[in-house]
Amino acid sequence: MNDSGTPASAPGQGRGLRHILFPFEGEDRFLAGALSFVEGALGADEAVVVAVSDPHEELIRQALADTGTADRVSFLDTAELSRNPGRLIPVWQAWIEKASREGRPVRAISENPWAGRTSAESTELRYQEWLLNRAFADAPIWWLLCPFDTVADAAGTTLAALERTHPLVLRDAGPTTGSAYTDEPYAFEPLTDPCDPDEALAFTAGQLASVRDRITVCAGRHALAGDRLRDLLLAATEVAANSIKYAGGGTLRTWAEETRFVCEFRDSGHIADPMAGLVRPTVGQVGGRGLWLAQQMCDLVQIRSSAENGTTVRLAMEGVNGG
Repeated sequence: MNDSGTPASAPGQGRGLRHILFPFEGEDRFLAGALSFVEGALGADEAVVVAVSDPHEELIRQALADTGTADRVSFLDTAELSRNPGRLIPVWQAWIEKASREGRPVRAISENPWAGRTSAESTELRYQEWLLNRAFADAPIWWLLCPFDTVADAAGTTLAALERTHPLVLRDAGPTTGSAYTDEPYAFEPLTDPCDPDEALAFTAGQLASVRDRITVCAGRHALAGDRLRDLLLAATEVAANSIKYAGGGTLRTWAEETRFVCEFRDSGHIADPMAGLVRPTVGQVGGRGLWLAQQMCDLVQIRSSAENGTTVRLAMEGVNGG
């Protein structure tokens, strides 16, 4: 970031995401870094989008009100970005497309809530942070500043993981190349073991009704019902149909962990595209909607796929009694 608050672009690169990690300690440091970023964008007449916690949003709004520029900044509800990490990329894609139509670069701040997340949620959010770099490699140039409160990370483990997913890190003197960043294939953490799963149900063509019936019965044992169950059934049907179409069938397991009901699908197929389910289907697109729909319907979607081990898709829905 230069003296005007404008992030520096890498030499010879005119496209793609400038993904900046912003570790901070204390509200004063947060506000100084965020305001420098926003004011630099406003000075360049760029579109500015801010998605931060409520207390931090209030700090930024008040500071901008004092300078009369609050109406030039768009604020997003962080709930739109944080509920399911699989919706992170599509939200930013929509903003980039909108700004491109207006001929304006985008500068955004995205503060993901890390406290209170389950291990599975944190794992997927770290992956989505890494995947942002690939998702926008060919997009019009834009900047994304990701504040992270180091006070809540006493062991430094989350910060270390985030440093591996951000090419740039904002320090006191400005953004510098992140020494820990890696563009190697993502090293997934193993999925957790199922919690007392129901007996596996093998399914193949013509057995989608059996899949839905099994999920309905098992979900009923844990008080998942109504709209939440209907959304899960819709997502599960799409995933099971993909297993049938591309692998001839698969197996279903279900269980409850704490307040979530989980459906796991396994088959011998391979999903080669890491962006599967993360890009909004086009109007005329044939196929490719199943995983996208699952991301929109469920509270968490975990996908692990390789040519050697096949594919596992876990769908999780909040709303069970944990019994």
